[in-house]
Amino acid sequence: MQANVFTNVILPLALAIIMLGMGLSLQIEDFKRVTKYPKAVSIGSITQLILLPIIGFLVAKVVPMQPEIAVGLVILSLCPGGPSSNMITYLAKGDVALSVTLTVVSSMVTIFTIPIFANLALQHFLGQTAAIALPIGSTMLQIFLITIVPIALGMYIKRIFPETALRLEKVTNRLAIAFLALIILILVIREWNRIPGFIVQVGVGVVILNILAMLSGWYMSKFFQLNIPQQICVAIEVGIQNGTLAIAITAGLLKNQDMAIPAAIYSLFMNLTAFVAIYYGRKLSATNSPTNHLVGKV
Repeated sequence: MQANVFTNVILPLALAIIMLGMGLSLQIEDFKRVTKYPKAVSIGSITQLILLPIIGFLVAKVVPMQPEIAVGLVILSLCPGGPSSNMITYLAKGDVALSVTLTVVSSMVTIFTIPIFANLALQHFLGQTAAIALPIGSTMLQIFLITIVPIALGMYIKRIFPETALRLEKVTNRLAIAFLALIILILVIREWNRIPGFIVQVGVGVVILNILAMLSGWYMSKFFQLNIPQQICVAIEVGIQNGTLAIAITAGLLKNQDMAIPAAIYSLFMNLTAFVAIYYGRKLSATNSPTNHLVGKV
């Protein structure tokens, strides 16, 4: 498969379908939670949008890896929470409403933050030798077109045709999983001979980033006394990154396959920690009062 088909068709289409699926599950009331539950949304957003990129940068600096791999790891940490975080939060008995809100907020904010900080990462790790650049204006526009527009379309369909939206949501969820698997498979095939070296380089960094992301979300929300379902939600939201968007930016916009490797490996590993989060979250919820439910303290 030629690179232009992969980067110009498969990646944007996969991401648009994932975002459409998210939109099909949303309604206007979801956005009102930003003002209704400001404390939980603020803690989750700050951890996701500020603390996580700092952790990503430190991991990329401390763990020995190629400059391109380091940039890819930082870009991954800049991405919003993955749409699957909502489903994982539900299975883990977390605050689903908060999860949806945090996913939407981070998806909107990162339209502006990704181009700026990704450029800083390129300059820091690749310096003057960088033969690639991420144009801020056009990158914002492209991220907007393949994320926010499909979300808005999905919300419109849900509002006008709710039954159709319900059926479409199931289809888009399956397609999203299939596309992500296809993307990772293509990357594996293209980089087969170099994968052992990549795993050695980025494997440690990816594991550290994912574990620290989960722990930072958990302890930040615990420190600020959010309730148990909210703590579970924030930990998952910060730890489950939108790997498809990270791959779309690195392999698609920047046209650098090496930079996409951290996102591909992270997308696989985060599912393992997701199972741990689900098990621990359900166990934790079972030991707490039934009144400690979805909304709780704000």
